[in-house]
Amino acid sequence: MSNETNTNASKGIRVRVQQLGRLLSGMVMPNIGAFIAWGLITALFIPTGWFPNEKLGELVGPMITYLLPLLIGYTGGQMVHGKRGAVIGAVATIGVIVGADIPMFLGAMIVGPIAAWVLKQFDKLIDGKIKSGFEMLVNNFSLGIIGGALTLVAYTGIGPLVQGITRALSAGVDVLVNANLLPLVNIIIEPAKVLFLNNAINHGIFSPIATEESARIGQSVLYMLESNPGPGLGILLAYWIFGRGSAKSSAPGAVVIHFLGGIHEIYFPYILMKPVLILAAIAGGVAGTFTFQIFGAGLVGPASPGSIFAFIAMAPKGGLLPVLAGVLAAAIVSFAVAALLLKTGKKTEEEPNLEEASAKMKEMKTGGMNDQVAPASAAVANLDKDNVNKIVFACDAGMGSSAMGASVLRKKLQQAGVNITVVNSAVSEIPDDADIVITQKTLTERAIAKNPNAEHISIDNFLKSPRYDELVERLKD
Repeated sequence: MSNETNTNASKGIRVRVQQLGRLLSGMVMPNIGAFIAWGLITALFIPTGWFPNEKLGELVGPMITYLLPLLIGYTGGQMVHGKRGAVIGAVATIGVIVGADIPMFLGAMIVGPIAAWVLKQFDKLIDGKIKSGFEMLVNNFSLGIIGGALTLVAYTGIGPLVQGITRALSAGVDVLVNANLLPLVNIIIEPAKVLFLNNAINHGIFSPIATEESARIGQSVLYMLESNPGPGLGILLAYWIFGRGSAKSSAPGAVVIHFLGGIHEIYFPYILMKPVLILAAIAGGVAGTFTFQIFGAGLVGPASPGSIFAFIAMAPKGGLLPVLAGVLAAAIVSFAVAALLLKTGKKTEEEPNLEEASAKMKEMKTGGMNDQVAPASAAVANLDKDNVNKIVFACDAGMGSSAMGASVLRKKLQQAGVNITVVNSAVSEIPDDADIVITQKTLTERAIAKNPNAEHISIDNFLKSPRYDELVERLKD
C-alpha cells in the first residue's frame, strides 16, 4: 500500500511540476516570434552586427525593455483570466519595467498572472451583484483601479526585488561559466526533457536570463543548453544504423523532423524505449555545452524550435562556426555512446516496437495506466462516430508534436473518407467542444482534468501510433 501511495504522490508531483512549467513556458512560447524578431534586428544592426546601422539599431533597446516584457505580462494575464486578465497583466507589468533598469522578463512572468488572479477574485466576488446597466462602468473602473494600485506596488516593491533576483541568477550563471561547470547543467536538462519539461526549462527558465545576457554582451550560451539538436541527432543516427525493428525503420524520418524541423519530442520515445540511452543524451549535452564554452559560442536570440536552421539564423556575426562545432560535438558523442549501448545491450529474437517499449517504460514510471483509451467516465468511452465532431491532439505547448500528430491523423481520416475536424492545442487550452482528445501518455492526466467530458486516448509515438488506425477504423465503420 505504501508503494502505491508513493507512486501516486510521485505522479502528483510530476503533474504539478508540468503545470508550473506550462505556466512559465506558456507566457513565453506564444511570443517567441517577437523574441526572434528582436534577435534578428539585434544581429543585423547593432555596431557589431552583420550590417551595422545606428538608426535601425535604436529599435533594439525599446523592444527588449518594453515590448517583450509587456507581451509576456499580457499573455500571462490572459492565461489566468482571459482578456481582462491580459489587460491588467500588461498594466501591472509596466510597473516592474519602470521600476528596474534591466529587462523585466522575470518580473513580467510574476506580476502578469498575479494581477490577473487578483482581478479574477474581484470579478467572482461581485458576480451577479451589479445592477443592470452598470456592468461596463464597474468592469472598466474595477480594472483601472485595481490595475493602477498593482502597478504602484510593482513599481515600488516587486520591480527592485525582481531586479535583485535576476542579477543574482545572472551572477550564478557567470560563476558556472567562469568555473567551466556549465556543462554539468546538462545532467539535469536531458532527463527533464524526456519527461516533457523541455519547454518549461528552455522558455520558462533559460530564455529570460539569456535574453538579458544577450542584451548586455551581444549573445548568450544559455539559448543553446536545452535547444541543442546534437544529442537527439546522435541517438537517432545510432538507432538508424544499429537499431532493429520499427525503431530502425522510423529513425530516418525522425532525424529529419528533429534536426531540420526542430521538434525534439520526436526522439523522446526512443530513449523511453531503452532508458539507459539517457546516458547518451547527457554525454552529448555535456560535450556540446563544453564545446560552446571553449569556443565562446552563443546565440543572439532564442532558437525556437530547436532546428539547425534556427541555430544558423540566430548565430552572431563571426560566431557560426563555434555554434556548429558544439552541435557537431554533441551529435558525435551521443552517437558514440548510444551506438555502444545499442550494440552491447541484451538482444532478443524480436525487437519490441516503439509503442510497446514506451508503454512498458510508462508503466515503470507511473505504476500503470497504460490503457490505450483513458476515458473520464464510462459515458464517453468509445464514442460512436455520429457523436464525434471534433478531435483535438494536445501537447504541452500546442505547437510542435500536437501539430504533427494532428496532421498525420487528419490525413488518415481524409484518406478513409471520414469528415471530422482535427485540430491541435496546448493541454491547458483544450476546447470544451472536443469529443476525443489525443495526448502523449505523460500528459493524459492533465488533459482529463482540463476536459473530463471527452474521450481520452493516450499514445507514445505521435508519428506512427497504431491508435490512429484503430480510431480511423472505428469512425469509418
